[in-house]
Amino acid sequence: MSLTNEYIKQRLSEKFGDQIPGYEEPAGMLTFEAPKEMNLKVLNFLYDETDLQFRFLTDICAVHYPGQTGRELAVVYHLHNLEKNVRIRFKVFTGIEQPDVYTATGLFSSANWMERETYDFFGVNFVGHPNLKRILNVDEMDYFPLRKEYPLEDQTRTDKDDDMFGR
Repeated sequence: MSLTNEYIKQRLSEKFGDQIPGYEEPAGMLTFEAPKEMNLKVLNFLYDETDLQFRFLTDICAVHYPGQTGRELAVVYHLHNLEKNVRIRFKVFTGIEQPDVYTATGLFSSANWMERETYDFFGVNFVGHPNLKRILNVDEMDYFPLRKEYPLEDQTRTDKDDDMFGR
């Protein structure tokens, strides 16, 4: 049996029904979203099922969508079935006011550093993480540098001529 996107969708639909609302396939990679309260259930299902076996966590990252109230932060998991060489992308969204997502460190040891980095740059609080603290930035930082909360350039600068930049 080959592990196709259609088969993975079918298995997820059988298990979770309409709790996983939509699927996409950008560049052929199955991408789907679930409520943040279900991230461990979905990850465990993808890991444990003998016909799925997504047992390699390639990456955890976050994306800040400032215009989506209540869904400002997306935590993105990239999973890989090494045996059949199939990759999928799984997303959960959380609000910036309470950016709590359950940790995946109990399932994937590699999630430890990836979650610390995601916390460090985006402020996602991974509930249950054994050592959630900054990993690359200084402890004294009181902000999360990859959030889109600040303008890209200083609007008060007087040393640049907008005509030189095509504005």
